[in-house]
Amino acid sequence: MALFLLVLLGPLLAGAGAPCRIEVVEKGTGWPVPLVQLRTTHNVTFVTDNAGVIAFDLPELMGRETWFDVLGHGYERDKDGFGYRGVRLTPEPGRTLRVEVKRTSIAKRLGRLTGGGLFAESQKTGQELDWRESGVLGCDTVQNAVHHGKMFWLWGDTTLAKYPLGIFTSTSATTPVQPFKTFAPPLRPDFDYFTDGEHKPRGVAALPGKGPTWIGAYVVLPDQGGRQRLVATYSKIAGYLDAYELGLCVWNEATSNFEVLRTVWKKSEATPKPPPLPEGHPALWQDAQGKAWVLFGNPLPKLRCPATFEAWQDSATWEVLHPQEKLAAANGGKAVTPHTGSIAWNPFRKRYVTVFMEKFGKPSAFGELWYAEADAPTGPWGPAVKVLTHDNYTFYNPRLHPECTPAGSPTLLFEGTYTAEFADHATPTPRYNYNQILYRLDLDDPALAPAQKR
Repeated sequence: MALFLLVLLGPLLAGAGAPCRIEVVEKGTGWPVPLVQLRTTHNVTFVTDNAGVIAFDLPELMGRETWFDVLGHGYERDKDGFGYRGVRLTPEPGRTLRVEVKRTSIAKRLGRLTGGGLFAESQKTGQELDWRESGVLGCDTVQNAVHHGKMFWLWGDTTLAKYPLGIFTSTSATTPVQPFKTFAPPLRPDFDYFTDGEHKPRGVAALPGKGPTWIGAYVVLPDQGGRQRLVATYSKIAGYLDAYELGLCVWNEATSNFEVLRTVWKKSEATPKPPPLPEGHPALWQDAQGKAWVLFGNPLPKLRCPATFEAWQDSATWEVLHPQEKLAAANGGKAVTPHTGSIAWNPFRKRYVTVFMEKFGKPSAFGELWYAEADAPTGPWGPAVKVLTHDNYTFYNPRLHPECTPAGSPTLLFEGTYTAEFADHATPTPRYNYNQILYRLDLDDPALAPAQKR
């Protein structure tokens, strides 16, 4: 009899415990929107995954009309009569509800690239069950280069599940050069990580010296024999952000690790500050005389050298550049000071483009992103258009991905590090904090026209 009742009531009991699936989509396009928070009046917060899904499971609110504040960093609901932005829903076990949000940013959010649980909410509702977890929970600051027909990705400090201190010697992975099958969400990044003997992601820059190793100025250059060499600048870090050694390192193809080529600077009383050296993100450029250069900047070029392996390692060939300190705002407002970002040649615009984070912007000191163009990588740049804003959150080191889209495409992709660091007592967003988020700009969008005037 007991077995008969279990068989009879099993589906009903399962339904009673099932979450309510809430889908958050962009009004007009129907695109799922990752990183939208729904918050109840008793401050329980849910966050959409890469498929724009929330698995709502609060037993005290099932079957009850419930108000949710909607917070979305560029995606919002209209204000009601009291100034609240949100929505009323009545969650039911196993039911699917849909919430539309209006995009207010020019940049379109495609989803999270790194970290765990990219589809965790969907999986709670029985979807995306074949998604494979990497074991990585957080990744800081990306570097990219095309090498041996693949896209090489490298990240800084990396968070794991087993302990608060994770990997501090740079993790890395490869993908196809154009890794995204579509430029619409949901985003499904498929990284092939460099792993250890237990098939877990490992560091690739365990360079001598105490503290973390940070890698920058990551680029592929040909040597005299025609061999392509993956090279970078390394920093050894003490304390929180204090670099005490800088130098050049080279990728060892046999071991899949970076190795020190030479040390450029060590902190001392005699040399408290480093000399100019390659840093930030590189851009290749051929001048009017046909000479090939590699430019280094973060975002605008501050140093250049001939685009060869031999010149890169010879500081006598390094030429210091002096980019403009501010860009005019396209709306005629206060001039914008770039802080971090990257540049790239764009075939669709037939100009150089940049996406950069503003220094001490508003509303977020380090969370405002701007777009600008120039006829030459050395400028002049501007005017700039704000394309993305954050409400008391940081989005630093934005990196353009020109290689990831077809030649001549109006789609421009960029990513950056989304973190509560450097914000005003911000509450870290579960799963998303300290991870890379990918955005899309459509360069034929009329909203960008003010930046495209010559």
